[in-house]
Amino acid sequence: MGSKQRKQPESTSLAVVSANEVHLIGRLSGPAEERRLPSEAVMCTFTVIVDRLDSDLRSRQRVDVINCVAWTPRVRRQALSWAEGDVVEVHGAVRKRFFRTAGGATGSRVEVEVGSARRVRRMAA
Repeated sequence: MGSKQRKQPESTSLAVVSANEVHLIGRLSGPAEERRLPSEAVMCTFTVIVDRLDSDLRSRQRVDVINCVAWTPRVRRQALSWAEGDVVEVHGAVRKRFFRTAGGATGSRVEVEVGSARRVRRMAA
């Protein structure tokens, strides 16, 4: 007599969906800074200040100060042309970056890695 194989039931688990998308509109806290890393990679960092519209929900903090980093030449050039107080729009993803400090210790930063950006409005004169 031959043995029958039982058909395994198909998995009914739901697929995991992930998303890491950031969209910011805020003002530039100061001029962007470009830096060449020991690896020869070039990066540009800047900080965006975003007003909290829901500030009365949890704390008295009225703004969020968000560090951003641009790696592509196009976005670096754009950021370097902005001035303190300009209103900018940034699209990217949250990243945790690890690095070595000058003293050799390991450090890390959470920042928005910018994929695209634009100036919405120049600082009021």
